[in-house]
Amino acid sequence: MKFIIATNNQKKLIEMERILNPLGIEAISAKNAGIKLDEVEETGTTFLENAFIKANAAYVKTGMPAVADDSGLCVDALNGAPGIYSARYAGEGATDEDRNNKLLNELKDVPEDKRGAHYTSAICCILPDGSKIEVEGHCEGVIGYKPVGNGGFGYDPIFMQGDKAFAQLSAEEKDAVSHRGKALNMLKTELEKYLKNQKKQED
Repeated sequence: MKFIIATNNQKKLIEMERILNPLGIEAISAKNAGIKLDEVEETGTTFLENAFIKANAAYVKTGMPAVADDSGLCVDALNGAPGIYSARYAGEGATDEDRNNKLLNELKDVPEDKRGAHYTSAICCILPDGSKIEVEGHCEGVIGYKPVGNGGFGYDPIFMQGDKAFAQLSAEEKDAVSHRGKALNMLKTELEKYLKNQKKQED
């Protein structure tokens, strides 16, 4: 079974492939499928609402089961910002580096015990029959003082767990503790149930 992954972020696609492929699900991007997905306006007020908007747009456009993730970083000292605006935090066309620098600048006078933050990943999966699975994973950490590590993407170089940034973890280490790893494992559990039911119905 092929699932369209509604993202242009190659690194997100790779994370989803690691979880979905063992279920016999081929995760493909719109680009790999030769389809151009329309830009959707993320008008939701929560991560889950935005994930649904993206997944539903891909499902309607392609007729294929679709998976979309909406994720972001919520910083305690900034009242939960950047939150659902994480990708747009430093303006259109900004790089990960620009967003990290903006955030570090806003926290420059904030002491270590007030630098708490959490990542959220909301995933919506629209199945072949139009029904949906929605899951949400969280990961607690703190914001470091400077970017470290070469892995990951987004805010990973400044999001610390213990003495390591997410950008310093291997793919396996990150999957075990990350917000998206947790959400994808929940999705995997729900998909396993769905596939089992489908098989029963076919038998």
